[in-house]
Amino acid sequence: MTDEELTAAGWRKLPTRQFSTALGAIWLRGEEGAREIGLFTTPAVANDHMGMVHGGALMTFADMALGLAAGEAIGGAPMATAQLQFHFTAAAPIGVLLTCKPELVRQTSQLLFVRGLFEAGGRTVGMADAMFKVLDAAKMATIAARSR
Repeated sequence: MTDEELTAAGWRKLPTRQFSTALGAIWLRGEEGAREIGLFTTPAVANDHMGMVHGGALMTFADMALGLAAGEAIGGAPMATAQLQFHFTAAAPIGVLLTCKPELVRQTSQLLFVRGLFEAGGRTVGMADAMFKVLDAAKMATIAARSR
């Protein structure tokens, strides 16, 4: 699937930086609260000996996909993954679009609970749930300043 085909299907490419670029382009479509997150699987995310998507890549994608839903719910405030659990149900092949429709399950003043099913090639390849901790922006700025 090419970038042009994904764009024609209503997807838009998200900007990624630092570690997130290791997966490749992350794609997004839909409205806030009803998003679909996508990753076109390439050999760069393959397991060395099986030719399928590496479990670590699936978990990284899960963290990003579920984190996008959590981040939207809190308006982009700083947060961190407090817990992430991924259940592998099938191998994800290379050369297909891996997708997730994250669902915000519950939100408190400091925690967000999100879950999602992960599909590739028309098949469910996993399910994940995560908990994200809302961080205090002032404390984060102080920590960042100390680390310089």
